[in-house]
Amino acid sequence: MIVLSFALLFALLTSAWGATGPQIKGEEVTYEANGVTMKGYMAYDAGVKGKRPGILVVHEWWGHNEYVRNRARMFAELGYTALALDMYGDGKTASHPKEAGEFSAEVFKNFDAAKGRFNAALETLRKHRTVDRRRVAAVGYCFGGGIVLNMARQGADLSGVASFHGSLGAVQTAKPGAVKAKLFVAHGGADSFVPEEQVDAFKKEMADAGADLTFIVYPGATHSWTNPDADRFAKEYNMPVAYNPEADRKSWEDLKSFLDRIFAK
Repeated sequence: MIVLSFALLFALLTSAWGATGPQIKGEEVTYEANGVTMKGYMAYDAGVKGKRPGILVVHEWWGHNEYVRNRARMFAELGYTALALDMYGDGKTASHPKEAGEFSAEVFKNFDAAKGRFNAALETLRKHRTVDRRRVAAVGYCFGGGIVLNMARQGADLSGVASFHGSLGAVQTAKPGAVKAKLFVAHGGADSFVPEEQVDAFKKEMADAGADLTFIVYPGATHSWTNPDADRFAKEYNMPVAYNPEADRKSWEDLKSFLDRIFAK
C-alpha cells in the first residue's frame, strides 16, 4: 500500500511538472517572396499565454536544415516564438561546400531580392498569433550572420540583431544613424574565414554609424563553432571549422543576456 502511495505521488508530481513545463510546438510554414515559395519552420511554447517577442533565425550557407530548426526550438524553450526562415527558396539545401558557396553568393549578389525574402519572413513572423510585432530580433549563423548584419546596416526595423561566426563585410556601408537595431556579434578568435582587418573595419564602420554594438570574441573558436556537425564537415570536406562546446555554451548565455536587454519593457 505504501509503495502504491509513493507511485501515485510520483505520477501526480510528474503530471504537474509536464503541465507547467515547456510545450514546444513546431509548425511548417510557407510564404512567398517575389513569386518564389519559401519554406520555413515556426517554433513556440504552446503553454505560454499571450504575445511574446519573436526571433527570426537565419540559416548557415547549407540552407534551411535541421540545425537551424533546432535553434528555433531552443529560442522557443526560452519563451520566444522563432521562425527559421528560408533564404534560398523552396527549402533548398546544399550537400557540398561548393554548392553552398554558389547558393550563398547568389543571394548576396542580388541583395534586393534577399531583402525581399528576409522581409517576407519577418512579416510572416510578426503576423503569428503569439508574437508581439513591436519586439522582434534576428539571429544569424555564418551566412545568416552576414545577412542579418547587412539588413541592420540598411535600417531594418528590429529590436536587435545577433550574428554568430558571421561574415562582417558590407553589401552597403552603414550611414550615420542608419542602424536602428542593437547589435550583438559573437566572433571566434581563431576564425580564419574572417580576417582581423575585416573585424577592425567592421568595428570602425559601426562606430562611425553610431551603432549600439556588443562585440565578443571567444578565444580559440574557429568558424562554425556553434554547430555540432562542424567536426564532420572538417573531416569530410577538409574545412577549417570545428565545434567548440564551451564557446557555444558561453555565447548562448551571452545572447540570452542581450535578448533580455533589448526586449526589456
